[in-house]
Amino acid sequence: MGTNFGSFCDDFFVDMCVNTQLDLPTQRDTILAFFERIQKQFPALSNFTRRETGGYSLEQEDQGERTRWVTLELDRITVGWGEPAKLEQAYEFQIAVLELIPYMLGVSALDIDSLDITFSMDFDYQGNHDEVIAEALLGTSSFSSLLDIPNARPIGCCPSFVVSLSEDCRMQARVAVESRTTAFDIRNEKYKSEDPISLYFSVRRYPQSTPGFNTAHAFLEQCKLAETLMFDKILPCFVQPINNAIAQRR
Repeated sequence: MGTNFGSFCDDFFVDMCVNTQLDLPTQRDTILAFFERIQKQFPALSNFTRRETGGYSLEQEDQGERTRWVTLELDRITVGWGEPAKLEQAYEFQIAVLELIPYMLGVSALDIDSLDITFSMDFDYQGNHDEVIAEALLGTSSFSSLLDIPNARPIGCCPSFVVSLSEDCRMQARVAVESRTTAFDIRNEKYKSEDPISLYFSVRRYPQSTPGFNTAHAFLEQCKLAETLMFDKILPCFVQPINNAIAQRR
């Protein structure tokens, strides 16, 4: 399809995440060889850092903001791209890393616990995020009836829902919307302008380690499925209502 969903929000990110059954290698030479190989293919990734959590990250920065990254943690590899011009660019970057990990990190299909593609959207709004989310997504649901209580105001409205996309439940989709408003913000009516409302949509596969399983092909299938669901469900039923609720308050 090729559409960049960034036109529907203020910030847009595409992440691939490989969760492993076993801990990933921690040897200095192995880690450096892995990131050096990535940098050889993608020279713009030049900022190598060790995180406080013990993980490692190789990033590309543009005007102080990271635009692409590869992160190695204890049992997870994350490959992301912020504001890609085309979704295919992000997929190609992620698949290139995915094809390296069996040889550089020893991660076989047997070792993969789950494989995710996640589209993340940020919506800038300086105000009560919980009110926006409640208005946009709760509608006439049972949850919204609680707002009929005298003096009731939404606090901590962060809906999340997971559905199975296959009979064996090995393919799943998750949508979550996150507010960053606190009770302190509401009580004092002071809101941080830099904190956005965030929406996360993921398609996760729990692969069966059958002979001939092609991880890269499976991931690309997930990406196309996630794109279809974004058009059919997420944009009209989540993104547009959030944008409308924000627009009514500006």
